[in-house]
Amino acid sequence: MRKVSIKTAEQIEILRLNNQLVSATLAELAPMIRPGVRTIELDRRAEEFIRDHGAVPGFKGFEGFPYTLCVSVNDVVVHGFPGEYELCEGDIVSVDCGTVLHGFYGDSAFTFGVGEVSQEAGALLKATRESLDRAIAVAIAGNRTGDIGAAVQGFVEPLGYGVVREMVGHGLGRSMHEDPEVPNYGRAGNGKLLEAGLVICIEPMITLGRHAIFQERDGWTIRTRDHSLAAHFEKALAISPSGKPADVLTSFDLIDAALSKG
Repeated sequence: MRKVSIKTAEQIEILRLNNQLVSATLAELAPMIRPGVRTIELDRRAEEFIRDHGAVPGFKGFEGFPYTLCVSVNDVVVHGFPGEYELCEGDIVSVDCGTVLHGFYGDSAFTFGVGEVSQEAGALLKATRESLDRAIAVAIAGNRTGDIGAAVQGFVEPLGYGVVREMVGHGLGRSMHEDPEVPNYGRAGNGKLLEAGLVICIEPMITLGRHAIFQERDGWTIRTRDHSLAAHFEKALAISPSGKPADVLTSFDLIDAALSKG
């Protein structure tokens, strides 16, 4: 069994810098997410913004991934390729972004509505984001990864949504994907122990239909098998000592502010 990596206070501050930069990058992209914009334009702007701030894209070249962003539209759950697709009114689009700064990673995702979205799409976005908040609330020392998964699953499934099983959250540090895995389903009290100094990403991936997924021939793009809409929100956080609330390293405040101006 692999031992999880516990971070020092100094390392957590570097991880905070990374994750704040990811948040700022997503906020920079927010005004661009409108009908007619090609998804590759988001990718180019993100890389430019990250490099202008002294970091490098965390995803580009990671295990062969060719872009700065994962841009996942509608029934794409995660790992979508940016390209020539033009965003359309009513689309929903998950933008997942990573950075590397001072030897550590940042990683966060936010699902945007393009223009006016349907009532059911808006409800999916709201529920997925709330499930993340509920998961963060139980991410305290002494709890386990199963408590996080149970918080997500226990909230969204009674609303009729699906919880993707195969794609999970993860530890974060000098590598983008460290132990432990953090599933979005499970039983409270089960799974890996959450210890002070552990840094993890929680990232609910929730579907409007069934939870089954498949991978496209490009080896990356993950879609819902029934082609229902999927939403994805992700934050990084550090487990605090003595059962105190988690130290959330990612903030959606800049993104929300950018969207409110639109």
